[in-house]
Amino acid sequence: MNAHARPMPSSFKLLPAYLDTDSVAEALRTSRGRRILWLEILVNDQLDWSLWQDHADFEAVYRNACRWYTHYRRLITFLFDRAPLPADSGPIDFRDYRTFAEALQFAYHHR
Repeated sequence: MNAHARPMPSSFKLLPAYLDTDSVAEALRTSRGRRILWLEILVNDQLDWSLWQDHADFEAVYRNACRWYTHYRRLITFLFDRAPLPADSGPIDFRDYRTFAEALQFAYHHR
């Protein structure tokens, strides 16, 4: 599978609803897509995210997801029983908190 391959649409939890896409490559093309993709990574451990690790924009998005996971690990693990993301205690932008909370609520109710 290459970086532009599309997993089954049902594999994604947020991208289809928020961006009307089932492609990580498409999400990476826009700033709005990148703002949703880190949330997808946060709530979804069913995909092999390593397929996109060589993409510079994906690396930044993934790092952001890891930072939010590190800060809210207990909440995320409780809600989604997901595999852990790598620890990254770097800063998070708390202006994204509302989007974070809304995405968690949406993903939780549509699991």
